[in-house]
Amino acid sequence: MTQELAAWQWGLAALGGLVTGIAKTGVPGLGTLAIPLFALALPPRSSTGALLPLLVLGDLFAVAWYRRHAVWSHLLLLLPLSGLGVVIGFLVIGRISDQNLRYVLGALVLALQAFSLLRRSKVQSTGVAAFLLAAVLGVLAGIATMIANAAGPIILVYLLTMRLPKDQFLGTSAWYYLCINLFKLPFSAGLGLITPQSLLFDLFLAPSMVAGVFLGLLLARRIPEKGFHIAVHVMTAAAAVMLLI
Repeated sequence: MTQELAAWQWGLAALGGLVTGIAKTGVPGLGTLAIPLFALALPPRSSTGALLPLLVLGDLFAVAWYRRHAVWSHLLLLLPLSGLGVVIGFLVIGRISDQNLRYVLGALVLALQAFSLLRRSKVQSTGVAAFLLAAVLGVLAGIATMIANAAGPIILVYLLTMRLPKDQFLGTSAWYYLCINLFKLPFSAGLGLITPQSLLFDLFLAPSMVAGVFLGLLLARRIPEKGFHIAVHVMTAAAAVMLLI
């Protein structure tokens, strides 16, 4: 794989690694931009497998930094349901085209984000409304992440709706992505998406991802609370539009 890539493909992949690192520790929602960058640098199927180990590496950095800020009541709702979604995605990955899935996810994320913007009050972490929201979005996120590493916009809509403070937002998302991406690894390996060649490719890209992690930490310190949520809304909407294009 590494010997066959042109310089511009390496450049796109390195940019995707940098963006992934920034998203993990500073600007959630930006990470979805890595999906088309990797898809342009590599064949779509190969890009999915190549991105996953980099995501796990970024998740480890994010959890190391924000581990104490997670809101586990949300995680205990989301993770089992997302695990179910991963299994469903594994079973249907050969029966739905990437393009059709992207259309459905993009439209859904835009609709859900409009819903979260219109809400004036916080949804409680317990109760029927929060459970139903977590159930629907958790399963959808699991399916999306198994098929296209595209859970980001869906989970961000849930966390935005919960109106978490910045550190809790980042801590909860960090633990969510680490757990669900580790859970995905054997499924992706079983499908042949992760290979020795893709792992070597990831090794070359790891420095750009780590650089993004530290850049994200700097950005997170400088962005005020209100500006952080505005940035997440904007990046989530942009990611959804990219899914529709």
